[in-house]
Amino acid sequence: MTNDPDPHPKNVIKFGTDGWRAVVGKDFNFENVKIAIKAIAKYVYDTDGPEKTFLIGYDPRNMAKEFAYFSAEILAGLGFDVLISNEVVPTPVIAYNAKLFASNAIMFTASHNPPEYLGIKFIPDYAGPATSEITNAITNNLGISDDISFKTAKKGEIKEKSFKNRYFEHIEELIDFKKIAQANIQIIYDGLYSASIGYFDKLLERNGINCEKLHMEHDPNFGGGMPEPKARFLCDLIDEISQRTNAIGLSNDGDGDRFGVINEKAEYVSPNEIIALLLRHLIKNKKMTGKLVKTVGASQMLDIIAEKYDVDVIETPVGFKWVGKAMRENDVLIGGEESGGLSIKGHIPEKDGILADLLVLEMLAYENRHLWELQEDLKHETGCEFFNKRLDLKLSSQDELKSLMDKYSSLEKIGYYQVISSDKKDGIRYFLDEKTRILIRPSGTEPLLRIYFESDSKDKIDELIEFFK
Repeated sequence: MTNDPDPHPKNVIKFGTDGWRAVVGKDFNFENVKIAIKAIAKYVYDTDGPEKTFLIGYDPRNMAKEFAYFSAEILAGLGFDVLISNEVVPTPVIAYNAKLFASNAIMFTASHNPPEYLGIKFIPDYAGPATSEITNAITNNLGISDDISFKTAKKGEIKEKSFKNRYFEHIEELIDFKKIAQANIQIIYDGLYSASIGYFDKLLERNGINCEKLHMEHDPNFGGGMPEPKARFLCDLIDEISQRTNAIGLSNDGDGDRFGVINEKAEYVSPNEIIALLLRHLIKNKKMTGKLVKTVGASQMLDIIAEKYDVDVIETPVGFKWVGKAMRENDVLIGGEESGGLSIKGHIPEKDGILADLLVLEMLAYENRHLWELQEDLKHETGCEFFNKRLDLKLSSQDELKSLMDKYSSLEKIGYYQVISSDKKDGIRYFLDEKTRILIRPSGTEPLLRIYFESDSKDKIDELIEFFK
């Protein structure tokens, strides 16, 4: 296998919604990582000069630590000082420290992608995902010469550092751990072999809260499964919950920025439900104020709950970079996306699955009720139960993707349903009745068409899926 870089690095290194990801040993190799790191360094030099310190973190994936230290040497050689994590660290922890130290950060992670992948995520000093303007500038720097014009005379210094304690202290200001401890909730945490091990569980331990734990060792193969906290990858956690009467199950993805929740009936709770319930919790129990930020792919139930509690809604394209941008520019109480990411006022404009899990525990402590009961309340408040599905159509080329988007961009009827209205905030969204809608949008990095369905009826969704199939 060769590690020679592609002669056209922009064809290989593509910074999408959440950084660049590729298979380790193939496109994700030392030569291409060197190209990507130099491109990031050039962007920082042009924007902030050579005095800006870089923070570097890495999740448990194969070669993540090695690539992190390799990148630290490159940056130091260019004159940048580097603080590199002395252990596996979740993305939200490194992001919070980027804000704390007014530094840019590089995180080696592929988040919830399959184990063979690794990625680079650039986190600017505002602690949220890089905007399209930033990733476009980085992309334009790819393939710069080894004779680097921005290299400084001095060599930067590399120091190892733990980013844990300052993050812990901050989270302890946001979460009422005393209330959680007093509630004596039966908690089972599935570490899912992820970066959150040693962080979520240690926060509970620091505050005298007990929890049972599963899969609490770092494994680059993630136990042979996927580091994604969805029902099909949380079978062991669901099995444990099903054997109890009042236990709650919590988990995070590979780098700790997404959350997964299992209620006392051993049922997976959707991110849409969690965001809606936490919006209500922050207003009702913590007397907090501010707007709700949601993506066009998130559920209508969020709009209904926001209207009920007189909360303004900001709707963004899909992707937390848009949510984070809205959080930086507005007085936002909570921002979230349908794929399992959220953050709140007073924290960072980046998704944090550790915080999300803790907020669920805090909500249960305040309400002194089961999560499934709060879900029933949500159905009553919204007037129905919403069902959601997503269909991913893998296509052969970008030309086929464009052709299909053109075909679907002006539909007047979908199956048996007449289109009432539509918008093009992100792809195209069709409204078929008061509770039924479809969002069609292309992937930004591959020939893939994503089709999101929501309705108050599973049968309606099945009919609509058949139309597109």
